Amino acid sequence: MYLAVCSVSIAEFLQAARGQWTCSLSGMLEHLSCDSSRCLCIICCPHLLRPQPKLARYDETIYSPAPIFRHPWFQSFSGLTVWPEKQSSRPWGGRDTGLRSRPWTSTMGTDLPTLAGPEFQEFHLKVLLLLIVVTGMGGTLQHGLNMSLINAPSIYIKYFINETWLERHGTAMEGQAIKVLWTVIVSVYPVGAVFGALIAGHLAVRYGRKNCLVFNNLVAIVAALIVAFSRMARSFEMILVARFLYGVNAGNGMNIHCMYLMECSPKKLRGLVTITTAIFISLGKCLGQIVGLREILGSESVWPFLMAFNAIPAFIQLVILPWFPESPRYLLIDKGNRDLCTNALQRLWGKRDFTEELEEMQAERSAIRGERSRSVWELCRDPAVRSQLVINMMMSFFIQLSGINAIYSYAFEIFHAAGIHEATIPYVSIGTGLIETLTLLICGFFVERTGRKTLLCGGLGFMSLWTGLLTITFSLQHLVSWMPYCNLVIIFAYVLSYGLGPGGVAVILPSEIFLQSDRPAGFVINGFLNWFGLFLLGMLFSFMVDGLGYLCFLIFSGVCLVLTILGYFIVLETRGKTPLEISEEFKKRKFFQRATLRAPPNGALPQSTVDIIMSTAF
Repeated sequence: MYLAVCSVSIAEFLQAARGQWTCSLSGMLEHLSCDSSRCLCIICCPHLLRPQPKLARYDETIYSPAPIFRHPWFQSFSGLTVWPEKQSSRPWGGRDTGLRSRPWTSTMGTDLPTLAGPEFQEFHLKVLLLLIVVTGMGGTLQHGLNMSLINAPSIYIKYFINETWLERHGTAMEGQAIKVLWTVIVSVYPVGAVFGALIAGHLAVRYGRKNCLVFNNLVAIVAALIVAFSRMARSFEMILVARFLYGVNAGNGMNIHCMYLMECSPKKLRGLVTITTAIFISLGKCLGQIVGLREILGSESVWPFLMAFNAIPAFIQLVILPWFPESPRYLLIDKGNRDLCTNALQRLWGKRDFTEELEEMQAERSAIRGERSRSVWELCRDPAVRSQLVINMMMSFFIQLSGINAIYSYAFEIFHAAGIHEATIPYVSIGTGLIETLTLLICGFFVERTGRKTLLCGGLGFMSLWTGLLTITFSLQHLVSWMPYCNLVIIFAYVLSYGLGPGGVAVILPSEIFLQSDRPAGFVINGFLNWFGLFLLGMLFSFMVDGLGYLCFLIFSGVCLVLTILGYFIVLETRGKTPLEISEEFKKRKFFQRATLRAPPNGALPQSTVDIIMSTAF
């Protein structure tokens, strides 16, 4: 019986849709005879349930583009009532109905329907979503690709280095020399990224966020062409050059990507939008692991094209991103152009009143007194931002020492040591990338509810626990047959804790704790420390494993524990606050600022030791 009713409902819906879709959807519900058919219409046409903030015009009269909302059955079904202000001569079922929409009210006592909350009508979510995807293509996705693409062809590249050396000098290269050269190839990437991060602040201020992202893709395309022809040219030095250029592209792109998205996102969605920079890092890692499979591009014959895969997302962003506007905050606070800022806000968030947002930007511009963006040296000398600088260091340099990138850079060695079969390791690595991506998506929904500080401290605390347990299980894997599976579960739990905590929060906090004039210099420091930590880890981790064995994970456990304690006492909750409010709250806390000797109210100097201590306390 139920299947028969569903079949009739589907048949009625398709018949009504075939007859009404091309001309008007307004009268579709009149043709449906049963409630199941009407419900199917609601499910299959959800866009009809969304109030449209942008109204169409006809003969200087404003008309609603969704006349289906005025159907009596729909109003009785949803509890919504829309009052017409002006009746047009056009028929009710035509394309333009002549009805002027007033604000939505509900007969059930709510202002908006459940299926169309205020967050979905206030902003152009489609535009924001497309902006997130396009900026991610040439931004942090490149870093994720570079982190994982280097793993699959590692054996073939080492063989190519030895073969090239043999052709040039007539003797094979020693194993230790090949290991050192491979370490240089891995580590030259963060060296280039340090250079890219150092120039990112200056370029972002002078040329704008969007223009820097657009032209940064040319660096990735050039690097891809160099590495694609390296085997044909019989030159492993070209791989070094390409890896350096990839680093410049990633160092510049990561910093500007975070700045651009943060400045283009509404305050209510800032955390969710900014965390997508971390999501694209994990997507890049996962995508690199997938295309690096032997069945796709991970074979010996096509590994140069695997290393050149970065050119595809770079070209996509190079073509599409110029159609988007510049950062609204950059246009108003840095350039002082209110008209261009308003135009950018309308293109990004929809046409509505932006008085509140413009006043907030103008207040921040007044707070910095219209001064130019400060340099790194000027920022480091200012005692008022020392708390922000310490948090910035935590979110960059020390996060690298937590061990997450060691697992990706040396995934093959770690999983092999954990007892995983060699043929299974690539698929296990894909599993870690998928888990991180999934947990970052979950973190995006919790970051505006739970808060940044709770997720950061909780994630770091669990990471400290898992790395400590990993040290124990590594030491017992030769004694217990099922211990390698415990190693695998702990590694997955570690990646899960990273994605739910510091993986997402570490990219949000640096963009929120600095004012507009300090943000470029803050990101330069963040990028430099981030890539310097990655460089040290890439250079030293393989030798740490040779010297310490599984005990090297105790170092990561200790770093995560220290970061948990520091995060609890130092990190400020920034959820729902503007950069100006966050800056004022940091000034009130006065952490890491030089204490001054304060005299008592009567003007007398303190005489006792207790008075001196109390007068210098803050």
